[in-house]
Amino acid sequence: MEPKLPKDGMEGIFGRFMGYKETFCSWLKERLEELSDQLTWKRWAALAVALLVITMGTMYLAFGTDGGRQAAAGPQGDVYITVKPGMDADAIAGQLLEHGIIDSKLSFWWQVKTGGLQDKFKAGTYLMHPGMQTEDAIAKLISGETTTIKFTIPEGFGIKEIAERLSHEGLADEEKFLKLAKDYAPYDYVERRENARYAAEGFLFPDTYEIHSDVSEKDIMDMMAQDFDQRLTKKLRDRAEEMHLSIYDLVTLASLVEKEARYDEDRPIIAQVFFKRLRIGMPLQSDTTLQYLLDAPKEDVSIADTKIDSPYNTYQHDGLPPGPIASPGMAAIEAVLYPADTDYLYFVADRQGHNHYSNTYADHLAIVDQVR
Repeated sequence: MEPKLPKDGMEGIFGRFMGYKETFCSWLKERLEELSDQLTWKRWAALAVALLVITMGTMYLAFGTDGGRQAAAGPQGDVYITVKPGMDADAIAGQLLEHGIIDSKLSFWWQVKTGGLQDKFKAGTYLMHPGMQTEDAIAKLISGETTTIKFTIPEGFGIKEIAERLSHEGLADEEKFLKLAKDYAPYDYVERRENARYAAEGFLFPDTYEIHSDVSEKDIMDMMAQDFDQRLTKKLRDRAEEMHLSIYDLVTLASLVEKEARYDEDRPIIAQVFFKRLRIGMPLQSDTTLQYLLDAPKEDVSIADTKIDSPYNTYQHDGLPPGPIASPGMAAIEAVLYPADTDYLYFVADRQGHNHYSNTYADHLAIVDQVR
């Protein structure tokens, strides 16, 4: 029966046998030097055979009969890996391991070392898949078969979700992206407000992007912000000015509409409700601003959630929150610029995401009882 690889993989087997490779090699060299004057050629031969058997046995257990890790059941998604000029095998292996492309840095190192491939890696971005065999990943990295990177950011994603997705796809460092987003304001309408979590929130347009070369976190942010700026046409800017609405407040309102509405027909009506509440001095009372404060989304916010001490809490504070809470799409932006001609003051979504509207609080409570 073929030996089975234990749960911790080849690195566990080989690592426990040798420890760190440098330490083992150093120790072995010292021991052989000590024994060099004591062993006859026959004993040397026996020692060599023993070492060969141990090494081959370890290699068999570590790599299996095909010389590499057993492949996973199948690809679980695309991952982009970027090799920068001068990047060594250890750093490359770290990327591959982090994204589940390989399951052992030691296996990668061994095959690179024994194949003399340390200087063969070509800089560029490569399309990989989780569960690849180590030798296949190495072959792609030395082939120079780079690829165009494509990624999609859905409407309604916040900065944290964007950073997480880019990190998951191997396109950006999540912490670097979040740190940059705090003060990123490439256009004069992107304000750095004291209480806003991220200056860039709401101004990175949700879209599908293609990248043709190695990019930094700032490069990606620049591209998304430029997309937003181009989509905000003169007609839309003039309409906002006509409504006495700053671009910052437009995007803030649009982000609330984006998060509140699942269906197109609801967006202009919800925008109208928010405008009416602002006009009469009523708190916006948007659950979406509470969700923005939570570590994980909830199906329904609680009474305790409405008492969270934060300027983003639109139950406790009048007017708009300090800034956008997500990246709105064009439909949400246009809904704010062209709200519905209704007079509703309340709305509630049913479990399918369809909103129901009313003019009085009593009617609103009755609808809540019906749809919830």
